[in-house]
Amino acid sequence: MLAQFVLFDGFDPLDVIAPFEVFSAARAFTDRVTVELACAEGARQVPSGIPGVALTAAALLAPDRADLVVVPGAAGRLPGQGPDASAEEQVPVILGRALTTELPKLLADALAPAGTTVATVCGGSLLLSMAGLVHGRHATTHHQGRDLLGAGGVHVVPGRVVDDGDLVTAGGVTSGLDLGLYLLEREAGPKVALAVEQLFAYERRGVVWRDQGVEPMSPAVGSVTVAGSVFPAAARRAAGTPDQHETLAT
Repeated sequence: MLAQFVLFDGFDPLDVIAPFEVFSAARAFTDRVTVELACAEGARQVPSGIPGVALTAAALLAPDRADLVVVPGAAGRLPGQGPDASAEEQVPVILGRALTTELPKLLADALAPAGTTVATVCGGSLLLSMAGLVHGRHATTHHQGRDLLGAGGVHVVPGRVVDDGDLVTAGGVTSGLDLGLYLLEREAGPKVALAVEQLFAYERRGVVWRDQGVEPMSPAVGSVTVAGSVFPAAARRAAGTPDQHETLAT
């Protein structure tokens, strides 16, 4: 399989490097994986959103060749952060500039055919949403960008990795490792994914959300929430755990 990792001016380096390194390391354990850094303009040096940090795209982003296309977010500020003069450094502005290139058309082409998976890290899903490519889909992004993602008609899931079939999205920047390992397991199998986990001395975090299974029930009346868990009040009393009033009284 060919995995292409997208670069555009202002990209977040860790969004790219974490999953890219997962797939690069996998080549030590299987000959089924090929990786490329790719750009809508073809081979060139691409500056990231962190001053002095750039990566070199070796290939043109080619949805007709790629089995997997991974889209990063931008390195910058959110609106309302920093002085007004920093508007050009805001994430939506950086992503908006990327939308003026051939990138949106190429990403639309990647989402169109069966057999190609598009994945995103952090604000990469915002880029797809701003391009109008994922309306009505299930996706996630950095927790500070969920409202913006939802405003684009996306069903926002507060998960670390969200699998919506040919669209797989991940949350904040550190979730790129989890995304990479999950995609590697999905595409090359759990044995190769485990080998890379062991090489990295890292265990994948979080539940991968899919639109399947039973819907969670709302907490029943008469239940109480303790440290994020829901227990019936009667069960807590039987276990000798004080209720809220007893805790406050002590």
